[in-house]
Amino acid sequence: MPKRIGILGGTFNPVHIGHLRTAEEALESLSLDSFLFLPAAVPPHKTSRPILAFHHRWNLLNLAIAENPRFQALDLEFHLSGKSYTVRTLEELQRHFQGGVELFFLLGLDAFLEIHTWWHYIELFNLAQLVVMRRPSYREEDLERQLHDTVSDQYRWDAARSCFDHPRLLPVHYLRVTYIDVSSTKVRKLVAQGRSIRYLVPPEVIGYIDDNRLYRVAEETSPDQKESLTEGGMKPFDLAQACGKTMAKGEE
Repeated sequence: MPKRIGILGGTFNPVHIGHLRTAEEALESLSLDSFLFLPAAVPPHKTSRPILAFHHRWNLLNLAIAENPRFQALDLEFHLSGKSYTVRTLEELQRHFQGGVELFFLLGLDAFLEIHTWWHYIELFNLAQLVVMRRPSYREEDLERQLHDTVSDQYRWDAARSCFDHPRLLPVHYLRVTYIDVSSTKVRKLVAQGRSIRYLVPPEVIGYIDDNRLYRVAEETSPDQKESLTEGGMKPFDLAQACGKTMAKGEE
């Protein structure tokens, strides 16, 4: 039976408890074997402001997920040239696994309503099962309308499986996750103001931010400025080894 792997992308600038709780609930609700966090190196939709250097975001993420054996960070997008397009990332993962897994890609309903602006977005529905997460001020009907208007009007709700099914494309799920009013922007602002971020991020993340004096001034690295492979102690990427570790952790 194929392994079921959840995926959450983003800048994780920084990772916070909302990211972690969402992944935990997805693991349980969708019966996933493991969960991948994929930090973006050059995010295509967030280019108007500087962003923290990748190696810092990578270290923060690994500290945050260290105690969960089914969580794994994957720096695949750092090693792909150009912008971090989701289609390219999923294609790379599918090439590696050669059909041996089911991929579940998580995104918020607010992001899903903009999916028609994503690069080659229709291909996403052949590469992974999309898991659309509930967002305040948005309705479930918005998801169905977006599916029919921008993807295919052949998607139909299957109440027994709690997803939208299609005769050819992969299913699209709707996940009612616990809403936690926290964002990376809020965390950065609190740090810049000298205020506490306790209980918004794991203690290890607070320690790393304090030790490295992060977010106290404007971030020094822009999205289009990648570091070298060795900056911050990062090593050359090996997808087989990284995914092998992921699968092993998921089997524990």
